[in-house]
Amino acid sequence: MLLTIVTYLILGSLAGVVAGLFGIGGGVLIVPVLVFTFELQGVSPEVLTHAAVATSLATIVATSVSSTLAHNKKGAVQWGIFKPVTLGILLGAFLGVKTAGQMSGQWLQIILGCFVILVAIQMALNLKPAAQDTQTSKTGFAVAGGFIGWLSSIFGIGGGTLSVPFFSWRGINMQQAVATSAACGLPIAIIGALTNIWEGWGNPEMPEWSAGFIYLPALFGIVITSSIFAKVGAKLAHRLPGPVLKRIFAVFLLCVGVRFLLTNLL
Repeated sequence: MLLTIVTYLILGSLAGVVAGLFGIGGGVLIVPVLVFTFELQGVSPEVLTHAAVATSLATIVATSVSSTLAHNKKGAVQWGIFKPVTLGILLGAFLGVKTAGQMSGQWLQIILGCFVILVAIQMALNLKPAAQDTQTSKTGFAVAGGFIGWLSSIFGIGGGTLSVPFFSWRGINMQQAVATSAACGLPIAIIGALTNIWEGWGNPEMPEWSAGFIYLPALFGIVITSSIFAKVGAKLAHRLPGPVLKRIFAVFLLCVGVRFLLTNLL
């Protein structure tokens, strides 16, 4: 158990650095690494991917709170946008967990692999949507929130990979887009984590020290270090060659995505 805790403390450190360095949610790193770690621990293939997604969402609850408070102190969170988006997120995140629950572990890894490859391509090529001048209605933000919440809870991420480009596309400046996205990550994580606890409660395939699909040693180990090392990543972002590091990380994500696809399709 001690070795397991140390492993998750290290994972939390890496996820925090990645989040701070590249401005993306740590879930993009946490979920794949948890999948590999659970495989080494001998967790059942039928639940290990669900457990990785659920545990990642639970870690985002803590990191999103600290991130949102920091952004709010600078007045960057657009609460007028946050409210309608959250209405959609609440339903979308719930349905996302239900959707993932209907998939086998194999198919969940396949769609996760496809998503990771897309993120890798976006990072490597620095693809960003052009900002639009048209106004978005509250209904439009709510619909977008539902879609973002749905996909995020399937992939175990806080939504920043999806919501930051969307907010930028709707003409919100990057600082406010990142800040509002961080705030939106909280309802995604809370609803996603709670629904995963409900969905996985009493599942005999889950290891000891689990709450539904959430593996508690991984949750606590990652939460303890991720918030601390996110600050380290943010400082490194101003000292290291960002574009080069982003492409290196994109290659890593590409390898992870291809591995998921080859393992489950061949």
